[in-house]
Amino acid sequence: MPRWLNTFLRDVEANVALTFGLLLPMLLVGAGVSVDYLRAYGAYSEMQTELDIALIAAIKKIDNLSPDELETVIGEWFSTQTRIEGFSLEDVTVDTVGSIIRATVRAHVDTTLMQIAGINTVPIGVVSEVAGPATSYLNVYLVLDKSASMMLAATNSGQSLLTSALGCAFACHDGDEHWVNGKYYATNYAYSTPKNVDLRSDVLLDAVEGVLSTIEDLDPSGTRIRVGLYRLAATTKQTLAPTFSMSTVRSTLNNSSKNLTSASSTDGTFFDVALNALTPLVGSNGDGTTASSPLKLVMMITDGVQSRRSWVTTSNWGGCIWSSTPTCPPSADSRKIGPLNPDWCKPIKTNGATFATVYTTYLPVTYDWGYNTTVGATMASSRWTTTWGGTLNPSAPANITRHDYLPIALSDCATSSEYFMQATDASEITESLNTLFSRYLSTVRLTR
Repeated sequence: MPRWLNTFLRDVEANVALTFGLLLPMLLVGAGVSVDYLRAYGAYSEMQTELDIALIAAIKKIDNLSPDELETVIGEWFSTQTRIEGFSLEDVTVDTVGSIIRATVRAHVDTTLMQIAGINTVPIGVVSEVAGPATSYLNVYLVLDKSASMMLAATNSGQSLLTSALGCAFACHDGDEHWVNGKYYATNYAYSTPKNVDLRSDVLLDAVEGVLSTIEDLDPSGTRIRVGLYRLAATTKQTLAPTFSMSTVRSTLNNSSKNLTSASSTDGTFFDVALNALTPLVGSNGDGTTASSPLKLVMMITDGVQSRRSWVTTSNWGGCIWSSTPTCPPSADSRKIGPLNPDWCKPIKTNGATFATVYTTYLPVTYDWGYNTTVGATMASSRWTTTWGGTLNPSAPANITRHDYLPIALSDCATSSEYFMQATDASEITESLNTLFSRYLSTVRLTR
């Protein structure tokens, strides 16, 4: 071998540079893989979070849950509201599996150093699933207060008409007889009917109609949401078992023989008995995946007063002070009248059902001695603790009246404060019932 060739082959001074030059493209590709895949993973993590948010927002925005509409809303979210940078959205697909709504988003992230190897993008895909009342089988239990207090005229004009003619704003089915302008009326209700006075019980049925219409829009096939009707008074009676037929619900509501219209009322409301009777009628909450295991929503519309008419009229008449605002010493019975005990609502909630309450405001009647001796008197003067076992909410003032404690008790009865609303006039009762129903439907949970 020539000496010069032997010397060349034994010279290693440039080996490192040569090796580095040969390996440099592979090193750059390796570094690119690390950098670009880290960027892609970051985008993937952000996209998963964004899809969860977008899917929940889309379901709350769209009532009929059309997959095409949901895809559009989610796509718009990623186009306008996402915080992710450096990605390109390819497609969004939405499908339903039972009570689950699944959304899949596919996108790609542009590479940097990997382009040396001809790899220009890294594909990423995320999946999110949600379930909730709006996508599940659901039973709605409408519990309607049928006590005499629901016979209050629903408008100021109606209240003025009854008060001026009868001295009372309630269209009760029992009590004093009246002669008005030479005509005899056996009860206040007998007078209010020909005068076409709208009562709170009438408004209540109108409010229920609004919920039924919402259900029909949400479940047009009538195969997912059932509604049952319950009459709350001395006890709770099931007027109509939960049914998918909204037409059956309507006919039952408007059938006077079913005792849900203003044509009937009772003189007492015993929540301790009524809620105990309602508990097994509702039963345990399901998971919503089948008609035999529905989610359960109880909606109770009431003034929340534990009372009986005779408890008002048994005050100590001998000690009454007659004035423009007469008062009488309280009797043992009048001390019983007060708010329901929220503890009576616990068994239904313990069984997993969501409990919503609408407080139809008990209007103060300060000119009436019966009111001043009962609902208008203080909680401290009642026997709420000893008779009904109630524990006063620590937020309540020491001198709070039974009237002012009613919304506190009904809020504590509900699953949470967001499932309680107070309503005074006709429009508020309708709005409150629909708001609570829509609020419940908008609750969803991520399942993946």
